[in-house]
Amino acid sequence: MRGCYLPFLLLLLGLLSCNATKLGFSFDLHTDSKVRCIEKERQALLQFKQHLVDPNHWLSSWDSGEDCCKWEGINCSNKTGHVVQLDLRSDWSYAERSTKYLEGEISISLLGLQYLTYLDLSFNNFFGKPFPNFIGSLTRLRYLNLSYTSIAGTIPQQLANLSRLTSLDLKWNDDLTEVYNLDWLIHLSSLKFLDMHAVNLSLVVNWPDKVMMLPSLKHLSLSRCSLSTTTPQLLSVTANSSSQLSLLDLSGNYLNCSIFLWLFNSTTSLVDLYLGDNELQCSIPDAFGSLNSLKTLYLGGNKLVGGIPKSFWNLCSLGSLYLLHNNLGGNLSEFMSNASGCLVDSLQNLQISNNRFTGPLPESIGSLSNLHMLDVSKNSLAGLISDAHFSNLSKLKELYLGSNSLILSFSNDWVPPFQLDAINLSSCRLGSAFPKWLQTQKNYFMLDISNAEISDIIPAWFWDFSPRLSFLNMNNNELHGNLANLSSSRLHEFAIIDLSTNRLDGLIPHFEGLVNVSSLDLSNNRFSGPVSFLCELNSSTLLESLNLSNNTLSGGLPDCWTYISGLVVLNLANNNFSGNIPDSMGSLVSIQLLHLSNNGFIGKIPTSLQNCSQLIIIDLGANNFSGMVPPWIGDSLPNLVILGLRSNQFVGSLPLNLCHLQHIQILDLSLNKIRGAIPECIYNLTAMSTTMDTMSGAMFRYNTSISYMDYASLVWKGREFMFQSSLGLLKIIDLSNNKLHGVIPEGITNLTELVALNLSRNNLFGFITPKIGLLRNLQSLDLSRNQLYGEIPMSISILSFLSQLDLSANNLSGKIPTGTQIQSFDASAFSENPKLCGSPLPNKCIEDPYPIYNNTRGHENQNDGFITKGFYIAASLGFIGGFWGVCITSLLNIRYIMKRLTSKARMMLQYVVEALCMLTS
Repeated sequence: MRGCYLPFLLLLLGLLSCNATKLGFSFDLHTDSKVRCIEKERQALLQFKQHLVDPNHWLSSWDSGEDCCKWEGINCSNKTGHVVQLDLRSDWSYAERSTKYLEGEISISLLGLQYLTYLDLSFNNFFGKPFPNFIGSLTRLRYLNLSYTSIAGTIPQQLANLSRLTSLDLKWNDDLTEVYNLDWLIHLSSLKFLDMHAVNLSLVVNWPDKVMMLPSLKHLSLSRCSLSTTTPQLLSVTANSSSQLSLLDLSGNYLNCSIFLWLFNSTTSLVDLYLGDNELQCSIPDAFGSLNSLKTLYLGGNKLVGGIPKSFWNLCSLGSLYLLHNNLGGNLSEFMSNASGCLVDSLQNLQISNNRFTGPLPESIGSLSNLHMLDVSKNSLAGLISDAHFSNLSKLKELYLGSNSLILSFSNDWVPPFQLDAINLSSCRLGSAFPKWLQTQKNYFMLDISNAEISDIIPAWFWDFSPRLSFLNMNNNELHGNLANLSSSRLHEFAIIDLSTNRLDGLIPHFEGLVNVSSLDLSNNRFSGPVSFLCELNSSTLLESLNLSNNTLSGGLPDCWTYISGLVVLNLANNNFSGNIPDSMGSLVSIQLLHLSNNGFIGKIPTSLQNCSQLIIIDLGANNFSGMVPPWIGDSLPNLVILGLRSNQFVGSLPLNLCHLQHIQILDLSLNKIRGAIPECIYNLTAMSTTMDTMSGAMFRYNTSISYMDYASLVWKGREFMFQSSLGLLKIIDLSNNKLHGVIPEGITNLTELVALNLSRNNLFGFITPKIGLLRNLQSLDLSRNQLYGEIPMSISILSFLSQLDLSANNLSGKIPTGTQIQSFDASAFSENPKLCGSPLPNKCIEDPYPIYNNTRGHENQNDGFITKGFYIAASLGFIGGFWGVCITSLLNIRYIMKRLTSKARMMLQYVVEALCMLTS
């Protein structure tokens, strides 16, 4: 009987095996068989690849072998052989583009992969290509990631078909600018993760209704989406809002405080909330105390006012509280007076920097025993900080107290209970002695004790700091003595070292560790001797910025600049260097800012500097350079913003090539021996006719990674000043103290954004152009000590920003134009012009029998009758016509006639000429 059932059992087993998938389980009866990819899907993948650009052959495995399941980025089902996963996420990095990335377009051939559940093409470059609409037909998709792909246009409504989708990531596609609605979202009922960071949603008016009706949504990021809010919109979504939401990021938008009305009525499950960089201008609601599950709260970068709500002490899960960059204020002691709630045990990161908090830092801050980061920098805190503040903070890793008026007074043998990673005590008063407690800290990567009133030598033990150190700032103290050698093992790669503005002296040591330093600032000290240490470097150095200015360094420059060809900033100004500039300096092909002023350099500017085509600033002023101003400057340095060659021995004429410097904002060639005429093409310096800050634009264009605030020493209103923060706004031409001759080119008045023009102490002659009034932003004008003649143009009186004027020592004549601005200047501005008259000079003009027209209000002569401004204009025009035939033949006749005219007629004639010039300009 047992044998009778055997065929039946075999048949039953076979039927079960055939229907295993339908029944939800399977039998693997063929353990030796291998599942291979479907040929149709293989062909679809090959067609997809044909539309890609693969510069580094990342997908080379796709070119060989028939089993596509073994190709790069492909996963197949072990059961069916269908392609279920396509993961071509690039290994793209900010520092250096990875060798694994794709370009081109996303081909419709992907529709051949109908069993696809996972698609990741992120961090590739499909620049400008539209969002692939057909993806909405891949209805089995559960995971879709197209972030960082540079796709453009709109998001297709077909995405509504992806009802199984649980994760959608479209962040950093800021060319998706034509998104008018989010109607497709409401059909994605399975969606748990949604990130649309930097997608432009400014045209979407009902975004809260859509995103908050997704029942499964847990993670929502709509940061930097240009979102705005109105109260009715937000209140309308409260009834059906998602109750599962744990992360909400709406930072970087245009949200106002009405967002809070929706927030506290729509969800109570939030764990992480980011509302930073919006337009929140109100106090922080006490209702935050009801969000019991909150772990991270970021409200930085708003305009919040008031204090920190005491209800925060009830948030037993809150680990990170970020309130930086607001207008919060009050006494911190008021907030800390309630330090008895469960926040005491949960808070790990407290960042309230850049606010208006006052008073002392209370000792009760020490009750936050789990604190990892404390940042109260850039407030108005004052008072004493002692050991007691930190006695219980054994877990503290980051301490930021800088930019307050705090006095740190620790006992001499104090051993902190913590090991800090970051220390910022800038502008705190640390006392004259070097802080001994720093000797106990062995792990920090950042130390800032700048402007801390330390007057001491740097102790030997200090140089045995953590090998993690990447940022050291001890500037603006009174540190003195010699500088120790830094071992290469004691500095992290790309370290920034700032020891400027102290009293350090002696030779600059041969830094072994300089190879790892990206920025070294030893300026404003007392270092002396040569800079031969530079020749100890090699091609592997990371140095990008070197500032040794304002010392007493001497000798010639070493001829080993090829070793630091990556240098972006070099400042050797205000030292005692001498000799020629070595040709090897032309190997600094990355240099942008070059300062060599106020030294004793001689010879010609080396032609090798033509290779430094990225130069933005070149300042060689106050040396003994000679020869002609090199014509190649205008052709080889097209991005130059500042050219400073003042106070040298340059001769010859100005090269016309300088007119090619379309980005130039400051042109200073003063105090040389330059002859010839000012080039007519000067109007081509177009950066001086726009409001653009070409300095910042150039730095942005080259994307320099260094942190450096540049400056320039300029003669401004007769005195030498140092400009720094406002440098990019200055537009100056200074050709004074040369031997220039000829007329002032009228085209100079096209440079309408000039703020200072100095052509004094030359041999210029001719009239001052009537178009001078077009230089509407001029604040300083110096044309003194030339041979200019004729009358001062009336239009000069409309220069409302003019605060410094010098027209002295010329041959100007006639009456000084009347106007509040002009008469406010001292008489010295017009002195040594014997034929000038009128206020503010003491010599009065000989009045005509007819009243003089005055363009100031309230001084019209009531007895003028029909003799009006129009009468004089008409009379002047008739006069011009009647005498034109006689005058045209001889300039001497014109000058003779002008002398014979009455001052009234001369003024009217001048008014007409200037008006015509202004109209035709």
